[in-house]
Amino acid sequence: MTTGPEASGPPPKDYRLLVPRDWFRIDLTQDRWRGQLKTFVDLQADGKSVPAEVKQDAWATLRNTAEAAVASGALEFFLRPELDDGSIMPASLLVSLLPQLGSLTPQDLVASFEAKERRTGRDAEVSAFDLPAGTAVQILTSASMDVYVHMPGSVGYLALSFAVPLTGITGPMQRLCTSIAGSLRWIV
Repeated sequence: MTTGPEASGPPPKDYRLLVPRDWFRIDLTQDRWRGQLKTFVDLQADGKSVPAEVKQDAWATLRNTAEAAVASGALEFFLRPELDDGSIMPASLLVSLLPQLGSLTPQDLVASFEAKERRTGRDAEVSAFDLPAGTAVQILTSASMDVYVHMPGSVGYLALSFAVPLTGITGPMQRLCTSIAGSLRWIV
């Protein structure tokens, strides 16, 4: 586990994350995110025979996800359409800041998530590993991958929450999500 300068250095001013160009970015720190989300849904439905109720359901689901995320400290929402068969439910990446509460180490976080997974009976794998940005804790299910990266300066964790509802997190999609998480760098 990382205990060197990454864990004890100064708090970062920002972060950099490499996300493929075809993923639509929505800045959740600005009030215009609802309009950006509507633009995404409209673009995905454009030129496809998507029933109005499917479009409305997609908008409502994404809006509810974004609203809950904003209330929990989310910073960015990236959306990538999964299929070209008329479906507009995207794969997504939600980036959130989780401020440090007490002295929660990555090992403590692993233990907490493992206990939670045992209680819920969800079939999730919890693990810790090192990234160039610091120690990360990962929770992997069949359709999601959450990566919590310990931030320098004991600021907290940057959470990268990937959801792939249609095809699931397997094979190439898991490798892509892992690569995106591995691209995280701190700006100090």
